[in-house]
Amino acid sequence: MSFDDLQLGQTASLGKTITEADILLYAAVSTDTNPVHINAEAAKESVFGERVAHGMLSAGLISAVLGTRLPGPGTIYLGQTLRFRAPVKIGATVIATVEVTALDPAKKRATLKTTCTVEGNTVIEGEAQVQVPSRT
Repeated sequence: MSFDDLQLGQTASLGKTITEADILLYAAVSTDTNPVHINAEAAKESVFGERVAHGMLSAGLISAVLGTRLPGPGTIYLGQTLRFRAPVKIGATVIATVEVTALDPAKKRATLKTTCTVEGNTVIEGEAQVQVPSRT
């Protein structure tokens, strides 16, 4: 999709069920081995009372929507704000949604509202700024 194809209010989503393997792989790649994510005994003592997924694992789904669906391939991430509203448990399905909220034709940039939900409840909210490819 090119910049000229974008419209205010346009949306796209994708979903992923978070597995034990996802958490362990993310911990290995990111080197974030916080016990709340990978150690059941330690996580029992946390505010969550059990293991939860890394917040950035769920936030990464926003990047997946931007780079594969809206605006899609060739999109360059310029910035992102994130507010983590609730934990994501193992086995939860996270739905990442983006919505075009502003367009800058001179710079071929878009601003998008970004949201991740689990069973309709917001777990992450924020805003992304992206550079969008032009038609070739």
